[in-house]
Amino acid sequence: MIRRFTALAALVLVCACVELLAGRGMSPAVAWDVLGGGGDPTERHIFFQLRLPRLLVALGAGACLGIAGLVLQSALRNPLAGPEVTGVTPGAVLGAVTATGLGLAGWESPLAVVVAACVGGCTGAALLWLLAGRGTGDPAQTAVHGVLVSAVLGGLTAMVLLVAPGELGSVVQWLVGTTEGRVWQHWHLLWPWALLWGAVAWLLSGPLTLLRCGDELARAAGLSAARARTAALLCAVALTAGAVAAVGALGFVGLLVPHVAVSVFGADLRVALPGAALTGAAVVCGADAAAQLVSRLLVVALDTGRFTVPVGALTTCIGAALLLIVVRRAPGRTF
Repeated sequence: MIRRFTALAALVLVCACVELLAGRGMSPAVAWDVLGGGGDPTERHIFFQLRLPRLLVALGAGACLGIAGLVLQSALRNPLAGPEVTGVTPGAVLGAVTATGLGLAGWESPLAVVVAACVGGCTGAALLWLLAGRGTGDPAQTAVHGVLVSAVLGGLTAMVLLVAPGELGSVVQWLVGTTEGRVWQHWHLLWPWALLWGAVAWLLSGPLTLLRCGDELARAAGLSAARARTAALLCAVALTAGAVAAVGALGFVGLLVPHVAVSVFGADLRVALPGAALTGAAVVCGADAAAQLVSRLLVVALDTGRFTVPVGALTTCIGAALLLIVVRRAPGRTF
C-alpha cells in the first residue's frame, strides 16, 4: 500500500508540473525562471496569480469528486451511483445557476455559490431519496430514479438559462465544467471545505464499509443503516457542492474514479478514500493539462486568436468511453 500511495502521489506531482507548463503565455524555461525568483512582473503574475491557483483548485475539486463518488457508491451499494447520475451534481448546478440569475451569487462571490450549490445538491439528493423509497438501498431502483431526477433538474437548469439568457451567459461554464479563471479566492474557499468534509468521509469509512456489505449485515453489527446512509449522503452532497461551486459540473469523475481507487487500494474505505482523493486529483489535474495542450494545438491548427477546450468536455468524452468499455467487459458487475 505504501508503494501504491507513493506511485500515485508521484503521478499527481507529474500531472501538476505538466499543468503548470501547459498553458499559454509562458514557456517552460520562463516558468522555471519564475520559480527561481526571476521573471518580470507580468510573468510572475501569470504564474502565481493565474496558473498556481488554477492548479490547486483542480487538485482540490478532483479530490472532492473522487471521495464523493466513493461515498455514494458505498452508501447506495450501486456501482453506477455518482454525483452526476444521482441528482447531486445537477441539483448543485441548478442551485448555482438560479442564485446567479436572481443576483444572489456569481463567480465574484464564491461563498454564495457554495451555499446555493449545497442547497441545490441537497434538493437533488432529497428527491432521489424520496423517489427511491427513502433508503431501501435497491441499486437498480436507485439508478433509474437517479437518472430521472438528474434529467428533471437538468431541464429546470435549461429553463432558467432561457428565462434570463443575458444575465447567465457565463453560467454555461457550470454546465460543462472549467478551471479557467480560478483565482486564490476560489482556493481559499475550497481547501477548508474539502478538508472538513474529507475528514468526515474518512470518519464514516467504517459504517460505509458495512453498508457496502448490505443492510442486514450492518444491522447485525449494530449499525443503523438509515442514519449512516443519511450522514453519508450529506457528506457526498457537501463535497460535490464544493467542487461544483469551484469548477462546475465535471462529468464522470465521481463515477469512474471510485472504481479505480477500489481496484488499486481494496475495499477497506479507510485506505480507499484517501486513494480516491489522490486519484481524483490526478485525473482532473491531468485532464486540465491535456485540455490546455489541446487548446494550444487547435489555436495553431485553426489559425484563431483564442480557443479554449474546457476540462469538463474532456472528462465527459473520455469518461463516457471508459464507462462503455467497463460495462461491455463486465456487464453483470455488482458489489
